[in-house]
Amino acid sequence: MGDPKGFLRVKRKVSGYRPVEERINDYSEVEEQLSDDERRTQASRCMDCAVPFCHWACPLSNVMPEYQDRIFHGDWAGAWALLQENHPFPEFTGRVCPALCEASCVLGANDEPVTIRQNELAVIEKAFELGLVVPRPPKKRNGKRVAIVGGGPAGLSAAYFLNRAGFNVTVYEGDRTVGGYLRYGIPNFKLGKDFIDRRITIMAAEGVVFKTNTRVGSGPYAFGTMGLGSEIVDAGKLEAAYDLLLLTIGAREPRDLAAPGRELAGIVQALDFLSLQNRTLATEQDGFESINAFRKKVLVIGGGDTGSDCVGTANRQGAEKVTQIEVMPKPPEHRSPEQPWPLWPTLFKTSSSHQEGCERLWSVSTKAFRGNEGRVTAVEAIGVEPVVEGGRTVFRESAGSAFEIEADLVLLAMGFTHVVQGGLVADLSLDTDERGNIRTRGSFHTSNPKVWAAGDSRNGASLVVRALADGKAAAEAIIETL
Repeated sequence: MGDPKGFLRVKRKVSGYRPVEERINDYSEVEEQLSDDERRTQASRCMDCAVPFCHWACPLSNVMPEYQDRIFHGDWAGAWALLQENHPFPEFTGRVCPALCEASCVLGANDEPVTIRQNELAVIEKAFELGLVVPRPPKKRNGKRVAIVGGGPAGLSAAYFLNRAGFNVTVYEGDRTVGGYLRYGIPNFKLGKDFIDRRITIMAAEGVVFKTNTRVGSGPYAFGTMGLGSEIVDAGKLEAAYDLLLLTIGAREPRDLAAPGRELAGIVQALDFLSLQNRTLATEQDGFESINAFRKKVLVIGGGDTGSDCVGTANRQGAEKVTQIEVMPKPPEHRSPEQPWPLWPTLFKTSSSHQEGCERLWSVSTKAFRGNEGRVTAVEAIGVEPVVEGGRTVFRESAGSAFEIEADLVLLAMGFTHVVQGGLVADLSLDTDERGNIRTRGSFHTSNPKVWAAGDSRNGASLVVRALADGKAAAEAIIETL
């Protein structure tokens, strides 16, 4: 522990964002970075607690106190060596993770946690700058072959660890490039896609084989984003050709809103909107219907991170006005007694996108969509309050609280429910649970002994860091089994 009193002398300092008037006109990353000296000073705040709850809260079990100490001493190589033992891609979570670790930091009990996420990002970027992150193919292959179906966070994580252990790994991806939600869901202003490409180049040089534009399964529901795959691989033949198949196809069915007028044009799923913008920036938009917020009154339904991403994207596209509604009440700014430290608290957050312009409304439910000549023009809304009935929360409408929101583009950002059903699941004789997620037995095993599942496809939609952790855990189980 480099500075036992650092947490007493040094205040928390975050990196901050580029000025709104600058960043609103581009899709470059909005978050700035501190200097190396400032970052070392921030790392000095780590108390090296007897019980590191930050480590407990991290799905990847990163050893935060140890690498904070290395940062403080300017030992960037040592910090990176510790970080990469457990974490395959710090450059991703360093940009988009909500930092479960920080909520459990002892200093977080007073809302002043160590800047762990930003310190993590500084370590990996310094490692790249120093030339430490280079291809390191395994010295020996074990002859075992694993096919990973789905190139999102869980699939990439599993591929990373399996390849390091000497397995021959092939990743099948139905889209044009790998990355999944990292590439096609998260906006470039939060995660530049060059960072994904940089990592994929290294993995390929280490021996991981990537087969893109390739769908797995039979019929119209074969796995592949929006039917883009130019090649269809028979799932049975793939099963026979590999020692094991790992399905990491994500939770791919967005929640819908069964309200009158839902059929009107101009009401679209948030991920379709976000994905198209990312594809446009990558010149991959051919074949997709245009969705643009230019000079439109945009309503985002859903108050989570995806909704926030829609706000930032709509503002950059030149929306006339952006409104975001959420059915839940406005969260508190500080921990409630029901969510004491070191638990993860539900708190009010203002993202960089919200700072750029957005009216936010809470405790609002959508009653109906209204339109003109087949296109949406307004949303009928009403205030609600949550009540518990029969052990579950329902939302009771508040008398006299009905109102209307003008909107000619409505983005549904209400999360995801389950995997896409059809060819792949049927071809491999897989069971699914009541939510449509692939059912596993014990750990990652499915009803087919040669087929395993990991990530959102078995757990339901969650965080990038949890998908990475599940892919890592699946890889460890495969290594032990094979």
